[in-house]
Amino acid sequence: MKTITLHVSGTHCASCKIFIEDALNEHIGIKNTQVDLKHETVSFDTDLDDSQHMLAEVLTEQIKQNGYQLSIEKRAKENKNSGVIWLALPIGLAFLALFFIVQKSGILNFGLGGTVTPVTSFIIGLVASVSSCLAVVGGLVLSLSATVSQDKVSDVKPMMLFHGGRLISFAVLGGVLGAIGSAIGISFTLTAILGIIASTVMILLGLNLVGVFEKNMIALPSGFFSFFRKVEHKTIAPFLIGVGTFFLPCGFTQTMQIAALSSGSFLSGFLIMTAFALGTLPMLALLSFGSASFAGSKHAPLFFKSAGVLVIGLGAFALLAGLAGLGIIDPLFNI
Repeated sequence: MKTITLHVSGTHCASCKIFIEDALNEHIGIKNTQVDLKHETVSFDTDLDDSQHMLAEVLTEQIKQNGYQLSIEKRAKENKNSGVIWLALPIGLAFLALFFIVQKSGILNFGLGGTVTPVTSFIIGLVASVSSCLAVVGGLVLSLSATVSQDKVSDVKPMMLFHGGRLISFAVLGGVLGAIGSAIGISFTLTAILGIIASTVMILLGLNLVGVFEKNMIALPSGFFSFFRKVEHKTIAPFLIGVGTFFLPCGFTQTMQIAALSSGSFLSGFLIMTAFALGTLPMLALLSFGSASFAGSKHAPLFFKSAGVLVIGLGAFALLAGLAGLGIIDPLFNI
């Protein structure tokens, strides 16, 4: 038995760690896989006679569909998509302008320049489902899917339980946050401050999508998933994992939780978090039932950066509204 250490690219957070470790441990002859997110390495024990180069190629096949790759030497950062931002910028601005036009027409209220609405939450959910939410929750979904496959059972019921638990927890706990906001009597000033915090987080997340930050800012301690590993073979596990995703530190989720709290009512908080969860559902469902890997597709960079521009715009208008509400600046827009 020998220990091999390889470099791994494409990791974001601890959800990546749990998926890679589970996927490689399923390979015959591979044991005790450990991913080091800080140094971007993966170590494992093996009794195989293959060379490190061969092991890197073979094991990459296990995880490459989800955007990860193993190599002997650390891969240089690729900047081939750096020019995409100039195409993404007008696309993102065009969608932002479209939202303004639709809101001004009175057809839908996107909450631009004001309080967060369920429609805004749904849009943010769509963006989150292919960005930080995918990075944080995706590893759990893929790990659960791999476990279901390993147990040779139908993947429909466990995944339905997972998504059901996720929708129920977001709806109910979102309502609870709204009720808490009502009970403690959130003032207009506190509401504006919470809005500024939420909009600042949103802008940071948008900058992350655009590529200003090299790494996803959302990171979990490696031991966080130990509970899920213990229960992932149990019948109740998919539902518990779905419920637990409400508490995962996804920036977009936390932004909507702040919005639910500041809404000041059970119904408003319920609708905001339900809409957000429904927005994340399509991509997570594809990931559950089809092992979709949008993050690794050729169109992903353009989408991420366009979405980033849109999120920055939404966050900026919310920030300006919050500052205007506190009287720090004069209202710039009458939306």
